[in-house]
Amino acid sequence: MAEEEHQPDLIHEKNLEVPMRDGTILRANLTRPRGEGAFPALVERTPYNKEGGSENAIGAPEFFAKRGYAVIVQDARGRFASAGEFYPFRDDGAGLNRDGYDTVEWVAAQPWCNGQVGMIGGSYSGATQYRNALSRPPHLRALFARESSADYYQEWVYRGGAFELGFCLSWAHTVTIGNLGHLVAGEEVERRRAALDQVKKDLEDWYGRLPLYPCPFLEGLSDWYNAWLEHPEDGPYWWRFNVEKFHDQIETPIYHLGGWYDIFLGGTLKHYLGLKRRARTEQARQGQRLIIGPWVHGPANIGSRAAGEFDFGPAAAQDFNQLRLPWFDHWLKGAENGVMEEPPVRIFVMGRNEWRSEADWPLPDTRYANYYLHEGRSGSIDSLNDGALSPVPPAGSEQPDSFVYDPYRPVPTLGGNTLGIPGGVYDQRQVDALCLTYTSAPLDRELEVTGPVKARLYALSSSPDTDWVVRLEDVHPDGYSRNLCDGILRARYRNSFARPELLDPGKVYCFEVDLWATSNVFLPGHRLRVVVTSSSFPRFDRNLNTGGPINKEAAGQVAINTVLHDMLRPSHVVLPLIERHV
Repeated sequence: MAEEEHQPDLIHEKNLEVPMRDGTILRANLTRPRGEGAFPALVERTPYNKEGGSENAIGAPEFFAKRGYAVIVQDARGRFASAGEFYPFRDDGAGLNRDGYDTVEWVAAQPWCNGQVGMIGGSYSGATQYRNALSRPPHLRALFARESSADYYQEWVYRGGAFELGFCLSWAHTVTIGNLGHLVAGEEVERRRAALDQVKKDLEDWYGRLPLYPCPFLEGLSDWYNAWLEHPEDGPYWWRFNVEKFHDQIETPIYHLGGWYDIFLGGTLKHYLGLKRRARTEQARQGQRLIIGPWVHGPANIGSRAAGEFDFGPAAAQDFNQLRLPWFDHWLKGAENGVMEEPPVRIFVMGRNEWRSEADWPLPDTRYANYYLHEGRSGSIDSLNDGALSPVPPAGSEQPDSFVYDPYRPVPTLGGNTLGIPGGVYDQRQVDALCLTYTSAPLDRELEVTGPVKARLYALSSSPDTDWVVRLEDVHPDGYSRNLCDGILRARYRNSFARPELLDPGKVYCFEVDLWATSNVFLPGHRLRVVVTSSSFPRFDRNLNTGGPINKEAAGQVAINTVLHDMLRPSHVVLPLIERHV
């Protein structure tokens, strides 16, 4: 039975019962303008409690309701007030249950809705949007999706074949402890809660425990987490959740919002690129928009000028609700407000710390340039080698750089595109001291790097498997080393994430590491730095170097890893240079 609250200009109704096609009842809260009439509706479907969650935290229901919208925030299946079983990503899309489809169509049929429905939310609530778009509810008109994935194997659970340990273990713990009322009954609820409270206190210790599979405190509660660990390769288990493969089934205009330091940045970019090329209709292809700011994950960070410890200035902070209003006014109210005449891409250019509109992504006039790793000291840092970086390729033989990777002494994570542990910008010098570094000479003029970044390493290992981690940094004149983007590749997945191939120890391979993307102007006096190592823990699980079954081993071994950078094996990063703005 719905409960109603009153405000002078708004009506709030709680626990509206929304029936799904299998008879499961999901519950939602409604905020709408007072008075008679039908309104366009905005729906968030969240696993994080409809009484709280990210949209409530920034006042979105009241903001949009005061501007003529009905706003529905629904507990996802098996979460909080909604019945059923929660299994991440399963019950949207084109599967047996289509909870998003059924919710949108139920909303459209209500007397307070005029049949025009959009969706809001981010992270998991972004996942419920993208997967719902696959099922094409007839009354769904537009989405505004914040910071979410396109391929849940590659941008949520694994990246480059490495398990997103810092995020996934923390997230699974949080989701589980908030869901105990659905998972156990009676005295077992408090017993399990006490155990999970202790796990939270010891979470850093849990990151280091081996083997990762099975995770004992989640067994019998959130067994999907152990299923994730059982499937370290891409394949049918993951394909059923994949949205990127089915972009050609989507016909919804979508505004995609991402952050340069967001854990799901890769997914945001994939969605924009895939849908503008492959969406089902021309209107949908033309209706894709992209904005990327200097943000870590979450709506509160969109309103902040800082990411991690670094202040990007007042321009970085945006009013998230105001940002979305013109989009929905156009698609749900038919407002001719010019939103579709604006350039489709808007990016925050770090270094200059300013916003810029662009015709597309990647920028149409991008020039890709190789910056090569070299021997010879740059004199800029005390690292394992303090190598040099230059756009000039090696002209002859150069001595390779080797280092010891001990999985029991991994290089610690310090910021970056992560969640569950501190993300964003941090001075990397204390971490870089443990790695191979390659640093350019100070620049005599600006250099803009905007677009996708990747590294090609010619390298070998003494072990049958290992990891390669590469990071791009902007080194300020005072030595502060600001991380821009990074990536990881588990060596056994160098040719395919579905079909692993172990290394021949001592054999040279070319490893391509995807650093996703950035937008940064390196100012005069600054340097570029490329960092190479084999771990970033606990952000990623440690490669134990044995070549054994991923996630199921309890012991590792030391690897000696070597990077080559000579004329025949010129290791380098590929940088997207933008020269028209210099």
